[in-house]
Amino acid sequence: MQKLKSNARMSQIVIHNQTIYLSGQVGNVDEDISAQTLTCLNKVKDLLEEVGSDKSKILSATVWVKSMDDFAAMNAVWDEWFSDTQPPARACGESALAHPDLLVEVTVIAAE
Repeated sequence: MQKLKSNARMSQIVIHNQTIYLSGQVGNVDEDISAQTLTCLNKVKDLLEEVGSDKSKILSATVWVKSMDDFAAMNAVWDEWFSDTQPPARACGESALAHPDLLVEVTVIAAE
């Protein structure tokens, strides 16, 4: 097992048995839901590439939105981001996030 980009609270990347687990990725608090979603997904992309994987190998994703009112706008960015590959299994729910201005958080599990 490997734990990468770790601090006292968490590791950004954990690899175990050729499976990659990423911690939740968020956008910037000054962005709208579309920009925050794209920022989250691009952070996922960067972390996966760091360990030799890519978005086509995402097995499952969990998406938390602050408000389901933003569901359609988040999905528009999501659908475009996955337009060149099959999307993963996904769950999406509404949740209070770590900062009041965060609108979305994405965590994924991927294959190496």
